Amino acid sequence: ITSADVFDILPLKLHPFSQSTPTGLDCVGWKRRISSPVIADGALDKTALTDDVGSEEDLYEDFRSSSHRYGHTGGGGEQLAINELISDGSVVYAEALWDHVTMDDQELGFKAGDVIEVMDATNKEWWWGRILDGEGWFPASFVRLRVNQDEPMEDYPLKVEGGKEDDSSSGTCRFGMGQTTKDQMRTNVINEIISTERDYIKHLKDICEGYIKQCRKRADMFTEEQLKTIFGNIEDIYKCQKKFVKALEKKFNKDHPHLSEVGSCFLEYQTEFQIYSEYCNNHPNACMELSRLTKVNKYVYFFEACRLLQKMIDISLDGFLLTPVQKICKYPLQLAELLKYTNPQHRDFKDVEAALNAMKNVARLINERKRRLENIDKIAQWQSSIEDWEGEDVLVRSSELIYSGELTKISHPQAKSQQRMFFLFDHQLVYCKKDLLRRDILYYKSRINMDAMEIVDVEDGKDKDFNISVKNAFKLHCRDTEEVHLFCAKKPEHKQRWLKAFENERRQVQLDQETGFSITEVQKKQAMLNASKQHQTGKPKAVTRPYYDFLMRQKHPTLPTTLPQQQVFMLAEPKRKPSNFWQNISRLTPFRK
Repeated sequence: ITSADVFDILPLKLHPFSQSTPTGLDCVGWKRRISSPVIADGALDKTALTDDVGSEEDLYEDFRSSSHRYGHTGGGGEQLAINELISDGSVVYAEALWDHVTMDDQELGFKAGDVIEVMDATNKEWWWGRILDGEGWFPASFVRLRVNQDEPMEDYPLKVEGGKEDDSSSGTCRFGMGQTTKDQMRTNVINEIISTERDYIKHLKDICEGYIKQCRKRADMFTEEQLKTIFGNIEDIYKCQKKFVKALEKKFNKDHPHLSEVGSCFLEYQTEFQIYSEYCNNHPNACMELSRLTKVNKYVYFFEACRLLQKMIDISLDGFLLTPVQKICKYPLQLAELLKYTNPQHRDFKDVEAALNAMKNVARLINERKRRLENIDKIAQWQSSIEDWEGEDVLVRSSELIYSGELTKISHPQAKSQQRMFFLFDHQLVYCKKDLLRRDILYYKSRINMDAMEIVDVEDGKDKDFNISVKNAFKLHCRDTEEVHLFCAKKPEHKQRWLKAFENERRQVQLDQETGFSITEVQKKQAMLNASKQHQTGKPKAVTRPYYDFLMRQKHPTLPTTLPQQQVFMLAEPKRKPSNFWQNISRLTPFRK
């Protein structure tokens, strides 16, 4: 056989629109037949490849040169279907997932929740749309297609509070075979949830069998550590999702989908979904490792051969690896829409309502863990800037700076007072002394174990333990040794902030215990190693490219010149206030001495 005859491509098969995966990833399936290059266990048959179609490079180049036969441009089957609908005169609506602030006159600005009429989806990354009287380009990654395209436009903006809609949208209107419009809308959402779960399982299977399995056969190209970096715990996610989709299908009412009771499935698996935290935290590392490997041609050819032999759609590996990140963050969106079309009298209403809150908490937990993981590098850099550090690294017990500031510490036996800088982490309070000449340099003095301390609010006046008059004071009392530390703040408001910070520290410790949050030894060591290298060179660490830069770039003469930022993590409401950790540290202690 010749290289042109390796694959017989059948017509593209369109699947229902998905809001759960990157554009085009779950909307078109390529049905190919491979003549002989795969052996029984799924490994690459090098003989067949060499004799019939040449090397992996030849296979790759053959498909590149024949892209008009084997692929499609502009972002996949979803875009093809959208443009077909638009050209047929249909109106296609998309819902904004995030705010889009316009960067130039030709961009379309909107807020999360706005409904946009899609007028042109030819380009992969920028679509042309309209809201009211305004038209312009907007990033496709900021929106999702509405599941219910036939929903009346005027009904969509109605606010839903407590899961209850306005009486005007109740079941008075009938749709189809005796169903109310609301029941039909619920049917659409249920079908979409089931459909996207099945597609998602297919993608996970393709990654595990099409890529990971083949990579493990090439020990000359990949180490186990590299594979762990690239693929994270996606195999564990695959196992979890297989069980989850089975549970969903058991609850799925095929004859009357709107009667399906799927809320309990999400409640049952909410704890298991926390395994996504590890994957999301590792994803930037995966993108950087892939970026490094794909600078070498043999890896590009190998990954492309894996994709073709697994009969996967024309998306690069990093696009497939983005799917779990987006999936876990889309569950709250799906459940919110399901709740919208679930009557309060429905048997599934309470479970869907509880499931929505549960999945928001999962998304919030994942984002919080990601933020905490990013903080350990900053903490390690801070420690490396402190002179005369003694004892264990702060990361051994802590991963979060709760509060910092200047206090007067009073010690026994002569009630000697000392001005010190204090840094309250989870589990410990570290204090340092400022340099007499260079006040921006700190010297380590000691630390206090917060797990053994009680906070005592001290009234203004004479303190009996220390026999001195104090103002804006509080004590740390050790339950085990009866040791007492006395501190004074400059102002009453400063004292109240410290008392609040101590409460937050105990709350953080308790939350970490309940959720099982911890930093691995490898992560701690890597953070300290990076900080040590940076400290030795005396130069700030180079800022790495944001990991969403791996998304393919396309240029168009009339398109906005900037690449839209890919919104990967859904920040659960209410939005978290920006952490002031780095501002505190950078203001107090520079990293270069």
